[in-house]
Amino acid sequence: MQPNIPPRPDPNALLAQMREQERSAARGKLRIYFGASAGVGKTYAMLQEARRLQAEGRLPLVGVVETHGRQDTAQLLDGLEVLPRRQVEHRGVRIGEFDLDAALERKPSVILVDELAHSNAPGSRHPKRWQDVEELLDAGIDVLTTVNVQHLESLNDVVGGIAGIRVAETVPDSVFDEAAEVVMVDLPADALLARLKQGKVYQPAQAERAAGNFFKKGNLIALRELALRRTADRIEDDVRAWRIEQSVDAIWKTGAGLLVCVGPVGGEHLVRSAARMASQLGTDWHALLVETPRLARQAGSERERMLATLKLAGDLGAQTSAVSGDDVAQAAIDYAHSHNLSKIALGRSEARWPWQRQVARRLARLAPGLDLIEIGAPAVKPPSPPPAGRDPAPHTLRPLPHLIAAGASLLTAALVSPLLAWLDLANIAMLFLLVVVLVAFRLGRAPSVTATCVCVASFDFFFVPPRFTMAVTDFQYLITFGVMLAVGLTIGQLTAGLRFQARVAAQRERRVRALYEFARELSGVLMPEQVVQATQAVVQDSFGARALLLTPDLDGKLVVPGDALPGLDAGIAQWAFDHAQSAGLGTDTLPASALFYLPLVAPMRTRGVLAIGPDSSRWVLIPEQRRQLDALAALAAIALERVHYVEVAQSALVNMESERLRNSLLAALSHDLRTPLTALVGLSESLLRTDPPLADGPHGVAQALYEEALRMSTLVTNLLDMARIESGQVRFNLEWQALEELVGGALRASRVALRHHQVTVRLPSNIPLLRFDAVLIERVLCNLLENAAKYTPGGSRIEVSAALRKDLVDVMVYDNGPGLPPGSEERMFDKFTRGERESALPGVGLGLAICRAIVEAHGGTIRACASPLGGAGFVFSLPAGSPPDMPEPELPLDSAHE
Repeated sequence: MQPNIPPRPDPNALLAQMREQERSAARGKLRIYFGASAGVGKTYAMLQEARRLQAEGRLPLVGVVETHGRQDTAQLLDGLEVLPRRQVEHRGVRIGEFDLDAALERKPSVILVDELAHSNAPGSRHPKRWQDVEELLDAGIDVLTTVNVQHLESLNDVVGGIAGIRVAETVPDSVFDEAAEVVMVDLPADALLARLKQGKVYQPAQAERAAGNFFKKGNLIALRELALRRTADRIEDDVRAWRIEQSVDAIWKTGAGLLVCVGPVGGEHLVRSAARMASQLGTDWHALLVETPRLARQAGSERERMLATLKLAGDLGAQTSAVSGDDVAQAAIDYAHSHNLSKIALGRSEARWPWQRQVARRLARLAPGLDLIEIGAPAVKPPSPPPAGRDPAPHTLRPLPHLIAAGASLLTAALVSPLLAWLDLANIAMLFLLVVVLVAFRLGRAPSVTATCVCVASFDFFFVPPRFTMAVTDFQYLITFGVMLAVGLTIGQLTAGLRFQARVAAQRERRVRALYEFARELSGVLMPEQVVQATQAVVQDSFGARALLLTPDLDGKLVVPGDALPGLDAGIAQWAFDHAQSAGLGTDTLPASALFYLPLVAPMRTRGVLAIGPDSSRWVLIPEQRRQLDALAALAAIALERVHYVEVAQSALVNMESERLRNSLLAALSHDLRTPLTALVGLSESLLRTDPPLADGPHGVAQALYEEALRMSTLVTNLLDMARIESGQVRFNLEWQALEELVGGALRASRVALRHHQVTVRLPSNIPLLRFDAVLIERVLCNLLENAAKYTPGGSRIEVSAALRKDLVDVMVYDNGPGLPPGSEERMFDKFTRGERESALPGVGLGLAICRAIVEAHGGTIRACASPLGGAGFVFSLPAGSPPDMPEPELPLDSAHE
């Protein structure tokens, strides 16, 4: 007897398991104390666990715990280290929030973070506390937290329908499901109401309002049921994961999983009854169709009926599957073991003979631990299926295979008859059995039966004495005939079964090879047209159907080519693209369409729609065919997305190279132009200062020459600075500077541009020293002032002000001019962008781009906005930092003696 050898685990599953274990080992563990409502004792239980950990020497840190005035809960905080809260000001109120940065800096082994669904105050790093917890877990810190059932995202609307209140603070179910441990803290509704009355849940005023709204007995009972069911689902997932990890094959009756065997008996009534039963049990259910050789010989309409029944099961919520095999009972048992399903539902058979009810009997014998449920017949009976165990009559009689089988048997007798003197009767019988095997292998089961009968009759007529008669003189030959007939029928059946299995294996191999070749072909494509052609070709080769791949334009509208498929409906295709759902033939959306529309859904977005015109709608219902088509569509979608991002990357590379070349050209030109422009500025300034002075006419010309040369020198300097900043060649001289000196230097440098404007400076006294490069930041302020002077008429007001905002210092430049064009606030900082596309004003549109580059290099930001004076405004912010302490000045010795 063979020992029980455990099945060999899947290497890919083991590799994935090892990677998951490595990821889990580096990540902190999350324990959630889960309850139906506030007041059941979640925080109390969490603090008790913290004290237990403290007794073990782990020293937990209390990040944030909300006691809500409960004395017994607050007492548990004694002796535990509590992290000071971060004070945040919101709408004039200071709020104490969890200090995530301090917790990460401390990096305790365990931290307590109460109320996982809490929303953080504006200005916090994360809007939700569960996001803070995720960052703690990524840092390897174990977290203890609490959450109520009404805060789970998937149950938010359900709780709202029960209690009439929709809570705004929710937690994604993925956070709950990925927790290392969930501890259910439960309390009956009456006990919770008693605690509410005693003031152990809320303060008296809050408790009175809660008792009249949320805390009603019916609400609490329903919430308790939801919490228990959600915890049970979580435990069921843990059990399934453990079974997969440990390769457990035996069925554990921890749940009420239901398997329905779809077949000739029961049909739609069986599926609908199973759906109702699964709903009553509150469990998932599966529908299985076993494609046996007998099913393969069924009439086309019968097979389509069973496939439609399987599709109905999927529509009713079942997980459907179709497997191939010659034993329905064994296939069902294997499927139940692999999915841990403890109940199998079958339709009630009305067969008269016991052998016709063999599936139920074999299930009971092979798997005595399974619960077998027999569904009764419907009140209105559908058309009776063919009797079980018999080959149904096909649509048309095919006599040719039977004639070939009979002819092969007679031909064998004719060829062997001359050899009767040299061959024994036993060897002749073996030759006839060989003919039966060949006929079964080539023509199938029914022709093999014909060949068996003809071979036995030929053996009796041509070779058994007395020859050429059907008479038998020796009783031994009757036994020979019987054994020969039984062996021939058995061999024919087995050979036909092997032929069926070989055909199924060949079909699977063709599907896998088609997927492999398609994936290999798509790996080298670089253009969307190549993906379209390859996809259409593989669908036509694999399914023998006409196919057309439609891709969208830039506006998201599918482009229909001129050689579209007959019957193509662009509206249905667009609907499938917009909703990422199949439509058309064989679906619930416009099933009367002649084509089947399958969206190509990629990880980022839908990339197109595959329109298929099959010769028959039956293949759409076959699960394996549909899975192969979905796999082909997924490969095509990923290929289209990859090609798209290849084009994006190439375009970005071209832009980067163009930008690099342009910067190099600008740097070279600017460098070569600076020397003659510097000389021109110097010469024009010398003309203005000649002694004796120039006459009024020549003096005006010299003044204009000086100003234009100075302006041209500034433009060239901007071009050179922009090229140097983007190439990373600028070295910052960071020193602590006073903002007043910066503003004064910028006003002096811009006095020529500001001579016709009214400039106001408002600098508060609380502005600290700032650490920046004085030359570069002065350039920023000069550019902003000159920009304001350039785009405002003479006599306009320009205001320079500053303000301290938390850890930033804002510097504002406002004017009362015409303002910025609507929607151009961000575009103004692009290179070579001007306020007016066609303008007589000088400039090349680099001033604001240089300002942004310099400010961002200092760790700050700059933005454009509307001015409170009515015009345009520009605000740049610099980090305030912590200026060094200035030493006290030493007094002279004489003063000290005084």
